[in-house]
Amino acid sequence: MSTLTRPKTDAFATAPTTLRGPVRVLLRVHRKALWAGAALLVIGIGIVVALRIWMASSTVRCADGDTTRCGDDMYVSSYAHTSTETFLADGGGVLLLLAGLIGVFVAGPLIARELESGTFRLAWAQSVSPARWLAARLAVPAGLAVVGLTVLVFVYRWGLWSLRAGPNSPGLRWHAEGVFPGTGPAILGYALLAVAVGALCGVVVRRTLLSMSVTALSLGAVAVCLGQRRYELWPSAFRQSHEVMTYDRGDWPIESGMFTASGEKLYWQDCFEADMTQGAEACMRDRGGIGYFSEYHPASHYWPLQLVETGILLALAALAVFAAFRVLRRLHG
Repeated sequence: MSTLTRPKTDAFATAPTTLRGPVRVLLRVHRKALWAGAALLVIGIGIVVALRIWMASSTVRCADGDTTRCGDDMYVSSYAHTSTETFLADGGGVLLLLAGLIGVFVAGPLIARELESGTFRLAWAQSVSPARWLAARLAVPAGLAVVGLTVLVFVYRWGLWSLRAGPNSPGLRWHAEGVFPGTGPAILGYALLAVAVGALCGVVVRRTLLSMSVTALSLGAVAVCLGQRRYELWPSAFRQSHEVMTYDRGDWPIESGMFTASGEKLYWQDCFEADMTQGAEACMRDRGGIGYFSEYHPASHYWPLQLVETGILLALAALAVFAAFRVLRRLHG
């Protein structure tokens, strides 16, 4: 009976497709970094909860945080409300920074340090192929980052929800640079891209500090480019009128100006730069402007913009992962 049962046990234990062994080793070796990540998660949640409690305990007369008479033209928010706005206005940027730190960690201590010191040979000598070794170093930080940042996204949105009633919160608009990346799936795309780019830089450079630097610069360049061109990721809405138009509170203004009888668009900045001796509207009229137009993103464009940006990030991450495995195979077989 023993000769019949042993092969089954050995075959299960040495199954080549499992990552259980490398993952267990990875978690044990880098347990301090995991505890540090868990501490950052708890601190982030604690800050948002504390701000909500502080706001709830402040003395206000109105539901929107106004300390003056409700419904009048004057709005004066409480100190707690203003301070919470200041902290949460950069919450999305903080989550982007955390995603970047994950990539820097993957590039340096997780991959490049082992390749630089040669400790990877110990794992490869124990029936762990280079592909499985790299797959474990991608799967563990990617899974933990997605779980942790998903929790932070929900907590951050919960914190922002309490500030939506205030009328004087331009820095907390859905399209604000410091808010947009941290309120939807785009931040998960940034995290996965950070892991992929970190792995690629670690495999290619194989020097700890240099890999970390290249990863940080690469991720920073992607974040800046997408942040500056985000409004182009989805077609903007267009409207025109012969009267001056106003934006709704949830609109994201892109361009505005006047149009001529032939339909040509005249932009306000052209008149600001061309002639400072007369009013901008008079300048527009002299150039043939007969009505007003505006290009903008309404609040309904939030999800299309989030999903398109996430798709771009995931595509870049997939390319980086593919390149990392190809480089590893070419260098080490």
